[in-house]
Amino acid sequence: MGQSARIKLTSSNLSNLQGVCAEIHNITERSGVKSRGPHPLPTKKLKITTRKGPSGNGTGTFDHWQLRIHRRLIDLDADDRTMKSLMRLKVPEDVFIEVNLSRDIRK
Repeated sequence: MGQSARIKLTSSNLSNLQGVCAEIHNITERSGVKSRGPHPLPTKKLKITTRKGPSGNGTGTFDHWQLRIHRRLIDLDADDRTMKSLMRLKVPEDVFIEVNLSRDIRK
């Protein structure tokens, strides 16, 4: 029985997110740990529509703003050496990481 780790990455900057995913993949390849992913999860789109005119009167033109939140999911077999190197990973400020460790039931 070993441990498995599920890493959930979230960011509004896609290039930084893909860079962190590539670094995690390199760490797992170097340590020889089996990994699955990164699996893209659906992108959340936060949309805001505002009126261009400051008074509300006059032209009926609008500005449309959108924030996209990209998410990735990586599963890997966790061992001490790999998890220590993952904790030392330099992560940009706009990338959020959530790590869940669980007991692996299968042999």
